[in-house]
Amino acid sequence: VQLQASGGGLVQAGGSLRLSCAASGRTFSSYVMGWFRQAPGKEREFVAAIRRNGGSTYYADSVKGRFTISRDNAKNTVYLQMNSLKPEDTAVYYCAADPATGWGPPTQIHDYEYWGQGTLVTVSS
Repeated sequence: VQLQASGGGLVQAGGSLRLSCAASGRTFSSYVMGWFRQAPGKEREFVAAIRRNGGSTYYADSVKGRFTISRDNAKNTVYLQMNSLKPEDTAVYYCAADPATGWGPPTQIHDYEYWGQGTLVTVSS
């Protein structure tokens, strides 16, 4: 599966952005989908994950209550709605697909087999 992330940009602290990740292929619904981010000089970190049918989600503590992950399997797209953004949310955001059948949930980089190219989110103070 090929992933294309979009929706990043520059936003003031307290603002909102919605990221999208479009997937190619007809098997999108068979993948657990996740979002990660990587800030300058830091390691890539887990942000959120969503189960195949969208019935379960999981978030990093740093974004819980502010970010919402969702998916539309008919459109082969996963979303990340980001509200109450903070300067520390500044990073390149990546979507990723996990083909495994389990639900850990997957929070580690090595859990995911396919990655998008990333989209930059910059939050100004």
